[in-house]
Amino acid sequence: MKRLRPLLILCLAALAAPVLAQGNAAEQISDNVFGPRHPTDYAYGAFQRGYFLTALELALPRAEQGDAAAQTLIAEIYARGLGVAQSAERAAGWYQLAANNGDRLAAFELGMLYQDGVGVPRNRQRAAELFRTAAEAGYIPAKYNLALLHVEGVYVDPSLTTAASLMKEAADAELPEALYDYGAMLLEGAGLAPNIELGADYIRRAAEAGLADAQVDYATLLYLGQGVEQDIAAAAKWYGIAAEAGNVVAQNRYAKLLAVGEGVTLDLEEAAMWRALARRQGLTDPDLDRLLVSIPPDALASAEERARFWPSTPLTIETIATIPTVDGPVLPSPTDADNAPSQVVDPNPDAPPAGTGESDPDTQGP
Repeated sequence: MKRLRPLLILCLAALAAPVLAQGNAAEQISDNVFGPRHPTDYAYGAFQRGYFLTALELALPRAEQGDAAAQTLIAEIYARGLGVAQSAERAAGWYQLAANNGDRLAAFELGMLYQDGVGVPRNRQRAAELFRTAAEAGYIPAKYNLALLHVEGVYVDPSLTTAASLMKEAADAELPEALYDYGAMLLEGAGLAPNIELGADYIRRAAEAGLADAQVDYATLLYLGQGVEQDIAAAAKWYGIAAEAGNVVAQNRYAKLLAVGEGVTLDLEEAAMWRALARRQGLTDPDLDRLLVSIPPDALASAEERARFWPSTPLTIETIATIPTVDGPVLPSPTDADNAPSQVVDPNPDAPPAGTGESDPDTQGP
């Protein structure tokens, strides 16, 4: 075997160049197919994993060199108080720097701060300008907010046509609020020709995306058969979904359907529970009261009790009996002076002082 070793080395040496050439060719093909590869953003990677102070430390040098993405990342950390004291003022400053460097997310977030007067003086005209900048850069939430401003017509030109065009772009990008509002514009013919069937379809998509107001409106369209085939059972289902989400209108209407057994099995106690929940939010309905006038007193009391504990269920003797008890001595009261330590005790004396760095990465969130 020793006599074959020089030959093996020569063979490997001869193959080295072609293998390297093939590797370069593969990388070139990969770039052509998938596009050029971007350098790893370690600051954003740390942010995603929950290492916010590390993300801040990595982003700062880049931000000081004018990196817009790093500036926006720092703004997000301060805006949400992630690992640092929350500071809308600092967030606004970093958003401004990033917006000046062309970051569309920063422009939008800064616009939201100006619109609400958080960290900066309230200035809706400035907010509109920033929304327009972000919208022209293709940021979908900015297009939605700009559409709303065109409907309002105070800080931008009043134009339902422009609003409808922007709203459609946001809706076609599957923004739930835009799906709902564009559907309503189609139903009403606001800024474009009315189209009840298409409007109902957009509202259905918003309902399926989890928007409670859209769920209520889609249930109503199903109940009335407007823009869709009438389906009382489907309407009851959507009212029930929105009621479970806490929508007060849905709770009231779902209670009515339960009280008469329309599209759902008649259940006076269930109806009374949803009525109680709607009342808790300030909605009273004499028509619903008349539908429930015949409910037995014990069923009414049960419904009121269930509403008190909703969305949990009331405690019963059976459930209380299942709560485990702990045998052994009762823990001393934390206010008992005899149990107080005689001096301050550091539970982890080897750990660095607080504020000098992050905790062990193994203890941080994913």
